[in-house]
Amino acid sequence: MADEQALDEVVEFTSGLIRIDTTNRGGGDCRERPAAEYAAERLAGAGLEPLLLERTPGRTNVVARIAGTDPSAHALLVHGHLDVVPAEAADWSVHPFSGEIRDGVVWGRGAVDMKNMDAMILAVVRSWARQGIRPRRDIVIAFTADEEDSAEDGSGFLAGRHPELFEGCTEAIGESGAFTFHDGDGREIYPIAAGERGTGWLKLTARGRAGHGSKVNKENAVTRLAAAVTRIGEHEWPLRLTPTVRAALTELAALYGFEPDFRNVDGLLEKLGPAAKLVESTVRNSANPTMLDAGYKVNVIPGEAAAFVDGRFLPGGEEEFVATLDRLTGPDVDWEFHHRSVALQAPVDSPTFAGMRAAVEEFAPGGHVVPYCMTGGTDAKQFSLLGIDAAYGFAPLKLPEGFDYQAMFHGVDERVPVEALHFGVRVLDRFLRTA
Repeated sequence: MADEQALDEVVEFTSGLIRIDTTNRGGGDCRERPAAEYAAERLAGAGLEPLLLERTPGRTNVVARIAGTDPSAHALLVHGHLDVVPAEAADWSVHPFSGEIRDGVVWGRGAVDMKNMDAMILAVVRSWARQGIRPRRDIVIAFTADEEDSAEDGSGFLAGRHPELFEGCTEAIGESGAFTFHDGDGREIYPIAAGERGTGWLKLTARGRAGHGSKVNKENAVTRLAAAVTRIGEHEWPLRLTPTVRAALTELAALYGFEPDFRNVDGLLEKLGPAAKLVESTVRNSANPTMLDAGYKVNVIPGEAAAFVDGRFLPGGEEEFVATLDRLTGPDVDWEFHHRSVALQAPVDSPTFAGMRAAVEEFAPGGHVVPYCMTGGTDAKQFSLLGIDAAYGFAPLKLPEGFDYQAMFHGVDERVPVEALHFGVRVLDRFLRTA
């Protein structure tokens, strides 16, 4: 079991990493190197030989391998990203890069997404070094840059340029899963991610005839764009149940004591009450318009107008997604992928999933583990290009009732309880030693 020093270190490391500002504003505006050096120094202190790797100066990744006791076993990738999204200090109760520890809670950007998990990994590895523990199989640790943007300087770079570092890896764990979801009726549910929707960020471009704003114009690019954006925003995507989501609904229905009726999924979700939040965004594809860009003066009709759409598609749903966007945009609007990444699905009947379930249940004996599919995506998408197809979200946290975990992601006053970090270290240690 993780020693007492590991419990102190996970708090120290979470706070320390938060104090290193690794804000990723997109377009290359980020510098992860100080955080990478912080992590590498602590890995080296555990007797490992971490590599610092960059595609772009300052955009640093860290990779290290721990040798397991069974050389015939497939390796496991354990990954976490070092960058964070922007935070406006004026909106926060504490400075977002203070790493302040107050009333048993660590505050700051990255406390949940995902410097807490980075700190857990470091604390567990150092605890093993002190106790002379080795895992059963090789574990490859990767701390990445650029996850909050394109991943081109992070996991994409590692997968494309350094595949040899991940030799033997067939499975992976990363964000986000094994957190406490309180259903409001006394149940503690621990969803472990076994899938991710694919990412399809789109750019729409409408072209028309430029002219004076006072003249009749049947070829107005803004009007054409607005019509397409409205069709996309109002579209009702059909239900599509993937194996992961079907398994989630089956286990949740069993927890609530009824047989799932997959002919009436909306009714099924209604019967689940608050727990429906775990699956309701992953029963269909989605496309949400998010940005508009048109014109330069109120009395000038522009010849071109653009919009951006955050699209997500289920495993097996990309073809339907593309065909639907072709139809919704219509003949007057072109569209292209601004960013595209694959959908993922991992088996929920695997020994690895069973091991994660057992580790959580050991330290949360009243908890109920269920699989789920993430609405968004992680670095696992890029690592899947190496054949690491079985990727799970497993960053364990035992959270008190009323703590809105999902709201912490990219939200104001992001924070994590110290006790949640302690739980995470214990669960992660238990799983990784026996995986």
